[in-house]
Amino acid sequence: MDKSYAPADIEARTYARWETAGWFAPRGEGPPFCIMIPPPNVTGTLHMGHAFQHTLMDALTRFHRMEGDRALWQPGTDHAGIATQMVVERQLNGEGKSRQDLGREAFVERVWAWKEQSGGTISRQMRRLGDSVDWSRDRFTMDEGLSEAVAEVFVRLYEKGLIYRGQRLVNWDPVLHTALSDLEVVSEPESGHLWHLRYPLADGTGHVVVATTRPETMLGDTAVAVHPEDERYRHLVGRQIRLPLTDRLIPVIADEYVDPAFGSGCVKITPAHDFNDYEIGKRHGLPMINVLTADAAMNDAVPAAYRGLDRFEARKRVVADLEAAGLLDKTDPHTLPVPRGDRSGAVLEPWLTDQWYVRIAPLAEPAIKAVEDGRIRFVPDNWAKTYFQWMRNIQDWCISRQLWWGHRIPAWYDEAGNVYVARGEADAQAQAAQRHGRTVVLRQDEDVLDTWFSSALWPFSTLGWPKQTPELAAFYPSTVLVTGFDIIFFWVARMIMMGLEFAGDVPFREVYITGLIRDEHGQKMSKSKGNIIDPLDLIDGIGADALVAKRTTGLMQPQMKAAIEKATRKQFPQGIPSYGTDALRFTFAALATMGRDIRFDLGRVEGYRNFCNKLWNAARFVLMHAEEHAADTAAGECAYGVADRWIRGRLGAAVQSVRDSLAGYRFDLAAQAIYEFVWYEFCDWYLELAKPVLQSGDATPAARRGARRTLVEVLEVTLRMLHPLMPFITEEIWQRVGPLAGRTGPTIMLEPYPRAGGFPADAVAERQVAALKAVVLAIRQIRGELDVPHSRATPVYVRSDRDGDAEAITALVGTITRVGNLESVTMVATEADLPPCAIAIVDGRTVLAPFARLVDDVSAEIARLEKRRAKAGQERDKCAAKLGNANFVANAPAEVVAQERERLAGYEQQVLQLGEQRRRLAALQPQGDGA
Repeated sequence: MDKSYAPADIEARTYARWETAGWFAPRGEGPPFCIMIPPPNVTGTLHMGHAFQHTLMDALTRFHRMEGDRALWQPGTDHAGIATQMVVERQLNGEGKSRQDLGREAFVERVWAWKEQSGGTISRQMRRLGDSVDWSRDRFTMDEGLSEAVAEVFVRLYEKGLIYRGQRLVNWDPVLHTALSDLEVVSEPESGHLWHLRYPLADGTGHVVVATTRPETMLGDTAVAVHPEDERYRHLVGRQIRLPLTDRLIPVIADEYVDPAFGSGCVKITPAHDFNDYEIGKRHGLPMINVLTADAAMNDAVPAAYRGLDRFEARKRVVADLEAAGLLDKTDPHTLPVPRGDRSGAVLEPWLTDQWYVRIAPLAEPAIKAVEDGRIRFVPDNWAKTYFQWMRNIQDWCISRQLWWGHRIPAWYDEAGNVYVARGEADAQAQAAQRHGRTVVLRQDEDVLDTWFSSALWPFSTLGWPKQTPELAAFYPSTVLVTGFDIIFFWVARMIMMGLEFAGDVPFREVYITGLIRDEHGQKMSKSKGNIIDPLDLIDGIGADALVAKRTTGLMQPQMKAAIEKATRKQFPQGIPSYGTDALRFTFAALATMGRDIRFDLGRVEGYRNFCNKLWNAARFVLMHAEEHAADTAAGECAYGVADRWIRGRLGAAVQSVRDSLAGYRFDLAAQAIYEFVWYEFCDWYLELAKPVLQSGDATPAARRGARRTLVEVLEVTLRMLHPLMPFITEEIWQRVGPLAGRTGPTIMLEPYPRAGGFPADAVAERQVAALKAVVLAIRQIRGELDVPHSRATPVYVRSDRDGDAEAITALVGTITRVGNLESVTMVATEADLPPCAIAIVDGRTVLAPFARLVDDVSAEIARLEKRRAKAGQERDKCAAKLGNANFVANAPAEVVAQERERLAGYEQQVLQLGEQRRRLAALQPQGDGA
């Protein structure tokens, strides 16, 4: 093996070998295991959230493949209607063109060309991440087969009366010129005004005051409403108001929606431009006057003075004219939620227009029951409450979008406006001919379907539905869905509804909801914050200049660009080094707690890159001792020593812990169990304990064979245990180690995942090694506190009341002295007859070492210890003060508070231990020597 681990030399060729061999496809006769990838936008790139979720999905897939399951990880991408159309329209704008200049057909061709050009970015990124998806089954939501499924679902829902077309109020995006569903609306509090307007009674006997945040919409008012029990206005119900600036008469109506205690108790009603007013308008049969164009300019329904004005300009003009007429009562500053489109950022308008809807309640009811009765389980289970809350208050789904890119709605119209919903134009023509008795000219609906409509069919459309394919029979329902909580409503709920309706069963058995990746400060990663990290930059590395350019490209504000550049250069003065895929994947796994937010700390990636180095060096050590003696080790008799039996038992415990953790989607605990076993137990302890056996002439040939066989077998099993999380380095090492362990397969990914039963715990070995570790750790602690190098040998004395310790330490005295560099190890019952000693207590065992063999200048050492104790005391006090702050304990993340408590306990222990060493040393000083 190469001296150092170089992931760049390994990863690309290893993945190419896996893919070329076809090892990602389902194989064998085991039970099916299936994960459907949440399809990323075809023209996008994978961000940190994608890389995080892909790591977890790949880990599950690789684990189940090794378990012998027929594992399918279904890949694919989404056409992402609005997002993709926006990208291409921006390109056209840069050329001085618009989509209208091209026309629909040419524009769609342009989008397809862009998709072919940029669509490969995601697949390249997935390969770099090690994703073991079945590329032979790669799908796109506008593939011919998936488009057929979309049309089939639309027609069936229409025939059942669950899809309808109607004129209703929608969230209208005046920039994208399309309706949006409620889920695509982002409402944030913004500063504005509340204008109080005087509306005169038609008979001239007075006026009422109404308040509005959108004065321009008053031009579309068709009533003023009061509460029926409001004594102040009961006498006005049924009378007329002369609407200012329009000279129209509108009635005063009574409706229980009105809150008498809010404002004046009078509410202007604009049914065509407010969702609540729309419902009131329907109840009272009010006219619905639309005063806006698709661009959010004032239309011809308003007085001539305002026609053609942008809505915000019209707002200023209306307020000015009302004030001039003495009809502006007052203006108050007001904070209000402003609805904006999640893609365009434009302020949305409630707008009256014809759209297509799914009547959702009949589909929601069985989807609610599927979670209630346990056919679908959310992990963590608290997300089921979120799901129920939304599903039990669900509204009809607006599925039409005024776009050109997407699945065009399968509905055609004749000249009379009759609609024909069909699977294709030929079917529509047949329906029309049957109605008219002749062939007629039809035009297809101009709108396309909401992207989430086709995404809702993903679990079964990718498997061939509506055809009853072998894949559909084998892999539907899928096993688990891995996704973020932010799309439970957009996607998860809709897949459940559609799966039950059309595939006859739930689409998945479990839904594992991950947290969202944030930066190390808990901030959302975004372009405007300048804290985005491309996962491939962590894998391959990136220079500081290139990183700055990537973070600032596309930002328009010079001040923002300068601030982001400054912060980036401060954080990454040399850029980001190459960490490799495995270190990044292991980081994601280690961070995958059950929490809502996940703070990404670059230091963790660096730490797990060191873990890769540790594993690599351990493998080189094993091969150095095992390859040369492979034949002898395989054929000869083996004698397993205490350390061999101990590490085998510890391996079995680690395997079981990892298995249990993966079964519960606790990737963090799986990573922790692997890390602690590899770093501490295998590398730090077992390799050191094996060296005396391998390198000294005292050990028998059978003992050396036992150590070599243990080294090989434990490393080989460890590689298989680790493979789902770190596929590349484990494959590379396993190709050398596997044959030494009798494994003859072509790849680690098709080897069986290890089971704990082959490595049972050995209680005797556990007790003996525990005693050994306590003595070695204690002498390390003593040397560390007294600043004594390991090379300085010393005798030690051990006092322990634990059963078996005397026998264990006596049996392992040779190993203990070699590993700890000790002159001797003596069991004692008391300190009475010992010279003055330094002391350390580890796991209930007291270890003593004579000061005379460790300290040359007692006074200097006392001063040094006191300085260290004072510093530890200061740190202890800082921790205590922080934990004494009720705000910190209440508001800081739980893991941060727990970490602070651990630090406090550590500093308290340091203060006590250093104080004890100082006290003991002081006893050596002559009286009056400053002790």
